[in-house]
Amino acid sequence: MTATDEAGPQTPTEGADYALLDAGDGRRLERFGAFVLDRPAPAAQGPRRAPERWTETDGRSERDGEWVTLGPPPDPWEVRFGRLIFRLRLTASGQVGLFPEQAPNWDWAGECLRAASLDRRPAVLNLFAYTGGATLAAAAAGAQVVHVDAVRSALAWARENAAASGLADAPIRWIPDDAVRFAEREVRRGHAYDLVVLDPPSYGQGPGGERWRLVERLPALLATCVRLLAERPLGLLLSAHTAGLSADDLAAAVRAALAGRDQSRGPGRLEAVPLILSAESGARLPAGAAVRWTP
Repeated sequence: MTATDEAGPQTPTEGADYALLDAGDGRRLERFGAFVLDRPAPAAQGPRRAPERWTETDGRSERDGEWVTLGPPPDPWEVRFGRLIFRLRLTASGQVGLFPEQAPNWDWAGECLRAASLDRRPAVLNLFAYTGGATLAAAAAGAQVVHVDAVRSALAWARENAAASGLADAPIRWIPDDAVRFAEREVRRGHAYDLVVLDPPSYGQGPGGERWRLVERLPALLATCVRLLAERPLGLLLSAHTAGLSADDLAAAVRAALAGRDQSRGPGRLEAVPLILSAESGARLPAGAAVRWTP
């Protein structure tokens, strides 16, 4: 069996141009650079800890996706996490192109890659890659990366982030494709990766219009990803923001997918991680879970 560690809550890298100021009553108050936003957050249960701070907002996202702002954000609107720079914008979904709770995963991936003792660049596959946080972290650590996302606008946004981070010429392949279909084709091609990263959505729609739910498709998806791991891989990183899927649930799914691998060199280490943002006010905002496996 794979050894499992329960890690403590994971919060963004210190020194980032981001802060969760407060959360409660189903909303979150955040600072991105100098721009303060009030956004819906169903996981923000309980009362607000610092109600006086909510008068500071530059913009508010309503549940229908409409933004009400005092003025436009800076242009370009950039936020730094370590050496990575993300360009943000207000979207109709209420998102800004950045999930700060993923920052500890970017740090983990970078550390994993920098510690690798290979005679070549590590190969990384990033599925459901969105605006490219994990891609940038991997490229900055010296990896060659295959970045896959079905949404072309997200792919273009990720390339903007790479350029802003000084990684425009890094060895990144930008693939506009369905992540599940691409991964299955990579298995048939016999391709392998040292590190596989995936952050699948709760619900998806394939290229043929078929709908799927992560809770139903996760075992098959992980089985495909495990088959893509190199003989001596560096690891696998899974994260999800799906109600009903805890860190323990994700760990159990990864453990089951890994059961068929050769474990003659040991089961490896599997770390189950709740992703929780800590606010300056003392509030805590659950933001999904992650599992990190290293051999």
